[in-house]
Amino acid sequence: MADSYVLGWILCSVMALVALCGVVLRRQKWKGISMRTEPLKTVLTSNGECGSADASHADVIIVGAGVAGSALAHTLGKDGRRLQVIERDLSEPDRIVGELLQPGGYLKLIELGLEDCVEEIDAQQVFGYALFKDGKHTQLSYPLEKFHSDVSGRSFHNGRFIQRMWEKSASLPNVHLEQGTVTSLLEEKGIIRGVQYKTKDGQELTAFASLTIVCDGCFSNLRRSLCNPKVDIPSSFVGLVLENCHLPYSNHGHVILADPSPILFYPISSTETRCLVDVPGQKVPSIANGEMANYLKTIVAPQVPPEIYDSFVAAVDKGNIRTMPNRSMPAAPHPTPGALLMGDAFNMRHPLTGGGMTVALSDIVVLRDLLRPLHDLNDAPMLCKYLESFYTLRKPVASTINTLAGALYKVFCASPIKQGRKCDKLALII
Repeated sequence: MADSYVLGWILCSVMALVALCGVVLRRQKWKGISMRTEPLKTVLTSNGECGSADASHADVIIVGAGVAGSALAHTLGKDGRRLQVIERDLSEPDRIVGELLQPGGYLKLIELGLEDCVEEIDAQQVFGYALFKDGKHTQLSYPLEKFHSDVSGRSFHNGRFIQRMWEKSASLPNVHLEQGTVTSLLEEKGIIRGVQYKTKDGQELTAFASLTIVCDGCFSNLRRSLCNPKVDIPSSFVGLVLENCHLPYSNHGHVILADPSPILFYPISSTETRCLVDVPGQKVPSIANGEMANYLKTIVAPQVPPEIYDSFVAAVDKGNIRTMPNRSMPAAPHPTPGALLMGDAFNMRHPLTGGGMTVALSDIVVLRDLLRPLHDLNDAPMLCKYLESFYTLRKPVASTINTLAGALYKVFCASPIKQGRKCDKLALII
């Protein structure tokens, strides 16, 4: 078996490729939920775009304002589109994932003019990874020598980041952000014309647009109308927050190659460190009856670096243990006139490598560039045919990150999910 340090460099190099592939790789008959709608009257606006005689008719409706939806709203809003953005809950999100933006994703954020959204939220710069295995460890920094000193990964509280993007999007006069729950897509003769939704106070409304973009996340209740979802759940993350914990390598993500699967640590503020414990399979120990705390103390704690041990146990004792299923879903859309899927509603990969936001932001750049030459979005069948190129143009970045995320998770696991026998993590790459 090769020396662990050499193997560590190999694995970290692959992680670095995932982090930067948003930069090094550049883009070179359906039946939905039917509802009768009235014909839409269109008029020609002063800038030559086709609009609606009804002021409530937007160019684009965006369902969901997470990372993908809010970034897309600001991007299309800057290009002059009239947008209606409907988000289920506009209170600050509280999630245990979507907290680490890789350098490739940060560069996409710059390209979209959203880089200031990581400011004033106590975000931390991330310069690379540290890998731990059987008491040994190695470090690899991102290859950022050719970039400006500000370019690096960023880690933060997901909710703070999203709120900054809400503020940025809502500041545009042509972007209307509101709280509501979309219950169905409005379909007329095979074309999506808009959505039906419930407002915060329970009022049922309809909204119409030339294009409806569904970005309602990993728990999407609309994706089945627009794609063939094949969701795999190989594991779950158990999330903790360690307070005033000093990581062995500052401003680095830490990957512990534990048994049976990896443990992650990375800073999310100047005083807090996120810990994510991967638990293989679809069933996790119960939090309510204390099984989870016992599992974390007896199985996980002995495998974390000694510098982190006390902070880890203190976080377990404090409680506030969270779990999140890790979903993987290939992109398998049904090209649908009048509608498009984006973000985790459309495509997911294991979050081990933190590549999800990079994929979403890269997809938004591709879609923005495709839509910019189009003044008229009202010819839904033609637009649908035109946007089929989106699925091709996104592949260099998205497919690379998706493939590496799945492969690295299998490499990092002591017990392959599909097999019963155990095997050494590092033997898988010799």
